[in-house]
Amino acid sequence: MKKWTSLLSGAALFLALTTTTANAQTPDMEAEASLLVDVESGKVLYADDIDTMLPMASMAKMMTEYLVNEAIEEGELSWDEEVSISEEAAELSHDENLSNVYLRIDETYTIEELYEAMAIESANGATIALAEAVAGSEAAFVDMMNEKAEEMGIEEYEFVNSSGLNNASMDGNHPEGTDADAENMMSARGTAQLAYHLIQDYPEILEVASTEETVFKEGSEMDEQPMTNWNHMLGGSDFTHAYEGVDGIKTGNTEAAGFAFTGTVEQDDTRLLSVVMQTDSIDARFEETAKLYDYGFDAFTTEEVVSEGEQFDEVSTLPIPDGQEQEVPIVTESALSFPILEGEEDMYATSVTIAEDQLDEDGALSAPVEAGEEVGYVTVSHEDEEEMYLDDELENNAVVPLVAAEDVEEANWFVRSMRGIGDFFSGLWN
Repeated sequence: MKKWTSLLSGAALFLALTTTTANAQTPDMEAEASLLVDVESGKVLYADDIDTMLPMASMAKMMTEYLVNEAIEEGELSWDEEVSISEEAAELSHDENLSNVYLRIDETYTIEELYEAMAIESANGATIALAEAVAGSEAAFVDMMNEKAEEMGIEEYEFVNSSGLNNASMDGNHPEGTDADAENMMSARGTAQLAYHLIQDYPEILEVASTEETVFKEGSEMDEQPMTNWNHMLGGSDFTHAYEGVDGIKTGNTEAAGFAFTGTVEQDDTRLLSVVMQTDSIDARFEETAKLYDYGFDAFTTEEVVSEGEQFDEVSTLPIPDGQEQEVPIVTESALSFPILEGEEDMYATSVTIAEDQLDEDGALSAPVEAGEEVGYVTVSHEDEEEMYLDDELENNAVVPLVAAEDVEEANWFVRSMRGIGDFFSGLWN
């Protein structure tokens, strides 16, 4: 394990960053919990009550989406694989009080057909059919959901079924081992972490998530059914709340959950991820999300705060007494960009940290040194407050490795000897 020593703190203020001309105010949110994240950096731009466990309704289907995509990636399922429908899934699909496409026991459906029904129409029977296809039973699938949440590092969660319904809506067919009136629960932070993993690991899901309307089993005389997306913010759509760049992800609604929405939007190469939970109406969940997006795009500007190959005056080189060259330039391995709030452009500083274990007692490296060899890192931080990231791992996005800029070979014995003699006499004179 490397030990690190900080050689510089609070240097290099970013005074030259471009400011945005907008005067956006922090949004006044009317939701129980709200969260806005910059996807590229993982930086939280807005947060309100994000760690309280709340009912998540059909946003739980995002975990079902993840596990279906994972099963296909691992070769356990294929999109064109046909599956039969259990009595439980078929019975639930016939409930006209729930979001559904009608499924028949005497018909088979492809994984792709069921997935589209789940992602677009939020079809609950189709979701259970997918869970059974992946795990053999919905109860076994629920175990997978909870295990995956733990694997993702989510701390506040409880999955009790694959669809997000309250178990009381399942007419006694809720998964074995769960309570008859249990409901899927997760914090806004956890919901955003789930959505983040979904769109980062399987970005292709947005192609389906952004479909405004389509037809289930098109061409089938008995099974053809229209499907309309519940996400009324889809960019370029005819929906009332259409917002430029919105292409996902999942709405949710139960009596306990109110009206919730996990959304994502991309404009000018900036992608934001949002969660609102327990709003008062269908319209409110989109109106509150629009407040977050307006704030994210108007109040923040994404800036390059560290350049690739950048040197820092205080630690621009490290000595290599036994090298052919006696010092090596130290540079950043890559650039670093992240969103900065209007008016705070001059409130960021860098600190440089060098790997203590790679230095001798005189603070020098030993030859040979390879170009690209990591010798430390640069951290960018806000001077007045600790900034929040979606999870601990994403905090590393504010860190850039420092590396040797070039190869330095070990000097031959004669050169090292002459240097030693020179150092000896220099010491006498001094």
